Amino acid sequence: MGQDIAQTRFSAADHAAFRARLEAETDALRAAFAAGALSWAAPRIGCELEAWLVDRALAPAPHNPAFLARIGDPQVVAELSRFNIELNGDPQPLAGDGLARLEADLTRRWARCVENAHADIDTLLAIGTLPTLTDADLSLAAMTPSNRYRALNRALFARRGGAPVTIDIAGPGGAHLHSVHHDVMLEAAATSFQLHLQAPPDRIGALHDAAVMLSGPLVALSANSPFLFGKALWHETRIAAFEQAFEPLPRAGDRQPRRVTFGSGYVGVDPVAPFVENLRDYPVLLPVPLDEPPARYPALRLHNGTIWRWNRLLVGCDEGGDRAAPTPHLRLEQRVMPAGPSFPDMIANAAFFLGAVHALADAPPVLPFAVARANFRACAQRGLLARIHWDGTERPVREVLADLAARARAGLLAQQVAPDLVDRTMTVIDLRLASGRNGAAWQLAHHARHGDLRRLTADYLENQRSGAPVHEWPV
Repeated sequence: MGQDIAQTRFSAADHAAFRARLEAETDALRAAFAAGALSWAAPRIGCELEAWLVDRALAPAPHNPAFLARIGDPQVVAELSRFNIELNGDPQPLAGDGLARLEADLTRRWARCVENAHADIDTLLAIGTLPTLTDADLSLAAMTPSNRYRALNRALFARRGGAPVTIDIAGPGGAHLHSVHHDVMLEAAATSFQLHLQAPPDRIGALHDAAVMLSGPLVALSANSPFLFGKALWHETRIAAFEQAFEPLPRAGDRQPRRVTFGSGYVGVDPVAPFVENLRDYPVLLPVPLDEPPARYPALRLHNGTIWRWNRLLVGCDEGGDRAAPTPHLRLEQRVMPAGPSFPDMIANAAFFLGAVHALADAPPVLPFAVARANFRACAQRGLLARIHWDGTERPVREVLADLAARARAGLLAQQVAPDLVDRTMTVIDLRLASGRNGAAWQLAHHARHGDLRRLTADYLENQRSGAPVHEWPV
């Protein structure tokens, strides 16, 4: 959810000053893009892995303040709830063995985190939504102590006029969840494995649009969040829960687009368009005073961080040069995949996405934006069982994924990813598709057999620790 801030309440003068800064930075980004002044570095990748702290009873363990104080790693940070943390992988070049180095960095950091959690008699679990999570776990008492989270909670509910958030999710199998909250803590029910892809400015728009097209197939491939508050709902219930947790209320004369959104359209050749849309359509939630130089785009980055598109363009800075005048870059943040089930699965998902997104950027299917959005919803609901529209026909998503897997292999090789790494990661995808078993399918099959969510969580943890991909897990 981004960097912390120094205050939680803001004046009209704060809003006016921030708005002026945001307008200037948006204009500067437009000018930099037009002038070819954004970074032209070769593609680089990074990731964020959100995880759960769980206790011996496999319930959420709200211990992240002590955990983070002990570990002292700037790449391991807080999330909204006290029982979640986030691990960040050091950026790597996509070419060669960059994906393997990202995996090694992440697994080393994970091992340190697991060891550190043992000091609280806890452990770590990578899963989209914790099956043992209860509605009562998500209260303000479980919020990580942070001015940013307190200010976001206050601002979002001010925009709602104090009205509570209502979660209403119906599963394809007939289960139904209705829950009411007076805070933003429902967002803590959803943890993800987010990928970052930095690319040259003449390429990033096509990559963004390809990522949008891939969103449905990718969420079907990676679904791992079928249970929320004890109910079997969507295969990737995290999608619905996160969107509804930040749902705005209409106000007269005020445009209130969703803050968690699939987006409003493809960007084409204009990757600055989402930032212009941010300025035009989205009220500022955190108008904090800024001491970073304007060349680092701090207002634009902070505002963009309060708008959660499932495929989000970000502005960053190539480090190593003049801090006051760094080289800005554009990168794609792909947010549709949940955490887990295993590290081989997550790295295989990353390889699939990185290969397929480059392949589709070169030769996209005929896929109107509204169809891509409908595919995304269908795949979140039914995972690998979904049928989607692809290139003018309706097909089972597993057939589409098999075609995309072949294109992903070619896309990775075209980006000069090491052939043995391509083969290792994409073989995991091929076997998952052949078995029809992703994380959600495994969880649902386990629960159908045993009917016990605590046992499901225990067996999931044991299988995750084994390092085997999910298609090999016993039920």
